[in-house]
Amino acid sequence: MNTLNKAVVVFSGGQDSTTCLFWAKERFAEVEAVTFDYGQRHKLELDCARQIAEELGVKHHVLDMALLNQLAPNALTRDDIAIEEKEGSPPSTFVDGRNLLFLTFAAVLAKQIGATHIVAGVCETDFSGYPDCRDVFIKSLNVTLNLAMDFPFVIDTPLMWLNKAQTWELADRLGAFEFVRQRTLTCYNGIVADGCGECPACKLRKRGLDDYLAASGREARS
Repeated sequence: MNTLNKAVVVFSGGQDSTTCLFWAKERFAEVEAVTFDYGQRHKLELDCARQIAEELGVKHHVLDMALLNQLAPNALTRDDIAIEEKEGSPPSTFVDGRNLLFLTFAAVLAKQIGATHIVAGVCETDFSGYPDCRDVFIKSLNVTLNLAMDFPFVIDTPLMWLNKAQTWELADRLGAFEFVRQRTLTCYNGIVADGCGECPACKLRKRGLDDYLAASGREARS
């Protein structure tokens, strides 16, 4: 039963944020989604987000964050930067300041529409070395946003302590397993559903899926 008021979900159309969208719809009386156009390689990400929000009956906002690509070139926005992971440093897909800016702009939007909750799919368990996915950062930013705008924001991170297998389990409990598997875009190479199978995002997603299917006895479907 919806017992809370209104939430904004930071929404990319990927596995994690779509699971969070289903999670929010179960808990809040009103839910809206916000997607950021920051010059990502694959505009299909924006299309996926828009289509999912429309299908789920969620009001959808798209904000222009093109400046982020100018400030912090990275493999998610530049074809000439290889997608790679190096020991001891964040992978080339890390975008300096992305979650800081996304959550800040989501908060500005949330205040305008009277939403006290901001839902984000960040995760410290499988965070790939991204410093802005850590719980300590979220808690710090939550305090800062409340002080900056004098508004009682709560940043909800339902995936923070879940690994990818547990995220699949949560989607299943929400009745969204097949939807998340077939309709979301996680792949760095822009392939919907199970993706290319080769990029770091696809490998992480598949490993979690395989672990969940093995542990649950749920039948795998292609």
